[in-house]
Amino acid sequence: MPTHDKTGQVALVTGASRGIGQALAIGFADAGYDVIVTDLPQTEGDLRKTADMIAMRGRKAHLLTLDVSDREQIDSTVRRAIADAGRIDVLVNNAGVLKPSLLQDLDDKTWDTHFDVNVKGVSTQGHYATTKAAVVTLTRVLAQEVGMDGITVNAICPGIILTEMGRNNLGSDEAVRHWENTTALKRLGYPEDIVGPVLFFASEQSAFVTGQALNVCGGIQFH
Repeated sequence: MPTHDKTGQVALVTGASRGIGQALAIGFADAGYDVIVTDLPQTEGDLRKTADMIAMRGRKAHLLTLDVSDREQIDSTVRRAIADAGRIDVLVNNAGVLKPSLLQDLDDKTWDTHFDVNVKGVSTQGHYATTKAAVVTLTRVLAQEVGMDGITVNAICPGIILTEMGRNNLGSDEAVRHWENTTALKRLGYPEDIVGPVLFFASEQSAFVTGQALNVCGGIQFH
């Protein structure tokens, strides 16, 4: 994990009201960053808790509500974030959505929602997997486009993480035990497991790493 001082630098984390996003926002604060936290308007109460935890660590927290599927909101929120915080050094596109469905039963609205949230901003998750594959490709393309400006672009690919969404998707303790047994580490992930890899990508230690997708999954095997 990076040890150099990040005082004065600013990270923006989407989907920061809970789960992985909240853990990342707090992790950046612990690493010395001021943090801009965003999430949907209906999560503002939980988002404020994240901001309070950042402030408790002596860092500045900037709270902004945002629907990442709305381009106009993205543009206005970024402008406001820069006005409030002065700069954005690191962007973590964490916001995501997953509503399990067989592809044969999938309606257009659910498909479009997943792409709007997961891309623009296996079994019963074909639509989810497709959006994540698109994100990996976008990561590689964007890395090529902005590399000449000294900007690196990388993707984190979490395995099964025991967030609220993760637990709801698994559905039962039996399912949790099944997937625990498929991982090399014999456990599923926690939001905090994602913090170190993201901080690595945000640090100078990864200055020559771009266009990459890193699996953070405990060595899970799908079969």
